[in-house]
Amino acid sequence: MGHDHHHDHAVTATGKHRNVLAGALAISVAIFAVEVVGALVTGSLALLADAGHVLADAGGVALALGATLLAARPAAGRRTFGWARAEILAAAVNGLILAGMGVYVFVEGIRRIVEPGAVDPGGMALFGAIGLVGNLLAMALLFRARDASLNMRGAFLEVATDTATSVGVLAAAAVIALTGFTRADAIVSILIGLIIAPRALRLLREAANVLLEAAPAEVDLDRIRAHITELDHVLGVHDLHVHTVTSGLPVLTAHVVVDDSCFQDGHAPQLLDTMQECLAGHFDVEHSTFQLEPAGHTDHESPTHP
Repeated sequence: MGHDHHHDHAVTATGKHRNVLAGALAISVAIFAVEVVGALVTGSLALLADAGHVLADAGGVALALGATLLAARPAAGRRTFGWARAEILAAAVNGLILAGMGVYVFVEGIRRIVEPGAVDPGGMALFGAIGLVGNLLAMALLFRARDASLNMRGAFLEVATDTATSVGVLAAAAVIALTGFTRADAIVSILIGLIIAPRALRLLREAANVLLEAAPAEVDLDRIRAHITELDHVLGVHDLHVHTVTSGLPVLTAHVVVDDSCFQDGHAPQLLDTMQECLAGHFDVEHSTFQLEPAGHTDHESPTHP
């Protein structure tokens, strides 16, 4: 009558792509170094601002990479899920970095419209092109894994905004070279800031939902309740909760009211297996905890949760 099952959450969704994050981080650091040199050589504030943007994004990727190392540590003591939630904290930090950089780029763009400076468009285009190539390589690394977790999505968005910034630098350099209109880089910077902001807010909202233990958007609680109650011997479900520990690790708990006969004929373990297989197969929820109760037990429980 024993019931044996095992839940392995040591390797999280982001942790599976640790090498991809490491490659993207190395590329970002190289781009930062090249663009700082380019800014010093050409006197371009746009390149310097882009280098700062790349550095901030590299920091975000480094946070995500560090979080995967923490998340891989086994559960012990009071941390019953180990450090898996560290990935979500890093995703929230990434969102804050993106939001801050969006505001910075917007404000810096306004300042450059008021006080444009002299720029070498040829050197600006050269170093901007190097940055663009590097960002495209990093995007190619992250593209397939971008939906694996909030951290991977955050890393991809950061590299994508770097790519957009590099395109903006090239566009501004072309306009300055052809027309002498030095305010072009300021206008492009403002547009990039407007692109960054909504993406950062979306990432922050999704991370906040995980930290507040909201049910994942793709999980329909009513359907889960219906699936469980349709099983033989199940009379009802209450205290149903679904939340996400970290990306790729949804957790479900529920109190399930069953026939009294299940406790008398040894049918309870089989019913428990059936419920867990149902959730894993239909809803991709592999970590579930059920409390099986006789019909009269609900009268003794707190009415706090439905």
